Amino acid sequence: MTPSDVLIDAFSRLPAIARSAVDGLSVDDLAWRADPEANTIAWLVWHTARGQDAQVADLAGSDEVWSVDGWAESFGLPFSPAEMGYGMSPADVASVRVEGDLLVAYLEAVTLRTRGYLDDLDAASWDDVVDEQWDPPVTAGARLVSILGDCQQHLGQASFVRGLLDRR
Repeated sequence: MTPSDVLIDAFSRLPAIARSAVDGLSVDDLAWRADPEANTIAWLVWHTARGQDAQVADLAGSDEVWSVDGWAESFGLPFSPAEMGYGMSPADVASVRVEGDLLVAYLEAVTLRTRGYLDDLDAASWDDVVDEQWDPPVTAGARLVSILGDCQQHLGQASFVRGLLDRR
């Protein structure tokens, strides 16, 4: 197995985790908050996909799936299409009110693009420095592991919120 194969397998598991967090929930359920400033399931899944989309597009030197494939329009969110969730206010989080199927479909589209990027990544490119603002500088391989870790954490949070919601 190559490093690409390992990450393809790991990224390919994300949509199923998202699906289990949203399956059978209404838009109101997906927007439920454990407290007035907590993140919602909808926001967590959206942010997971947006983060992966933006960061992999940056690595690949390509446009984001969000912009070029019409997802921004499909979601119809009340903020800039460039928004991906960092530093959002509780009101912004609450405005992510969409169907679970749309959330998962977007994550599936992003994951498919990520897979294509990983399929094309040659062995030498894993060590390419992609961010010199850190010490040590961040390589493509380290960035990909970071993206995957963020996705897993946020989907784990969405699954936890689902558990809280189910026990109300």
